Amino acid sequence: MFIAKVVGNVWATTKHSSLEGKKLMLVRPVHEMNLAPCGDIQMALDVHIGAGIGDIVLIIDEGNACRKILGYREGPTRTIISGVIDSVYRKNRRKKFH
Repeated sequence: MFIAKVVGNVWATTKHSSLEGKKLMLVRPVHEMNLAPCGDIQMALDVHIGAGIGDIVLIIDEGNACRKILGYREGPTRTIISGVIDSVYRKNRRKKFH
């Protein structure tokens, strides 16, 4: 799991059948307190969350966990947006995002 910022979306004219009707978003890992980028941009699946560009999100980056969340036995899924983050607490400090 990691925290990321949604930086874009992906448009695909052809998708695997298990991805039909689901959003493909571009996310960039960020530091949880200052939002400094700390990794490369990657694609993540947004099924039920409705995240948009600029949102800070929680990412699950493990294929088996994603397939279990989605109820797939097989499928081309590794990275999924599991929630939009409102705030983070660390060492008695709170960082609010919305």
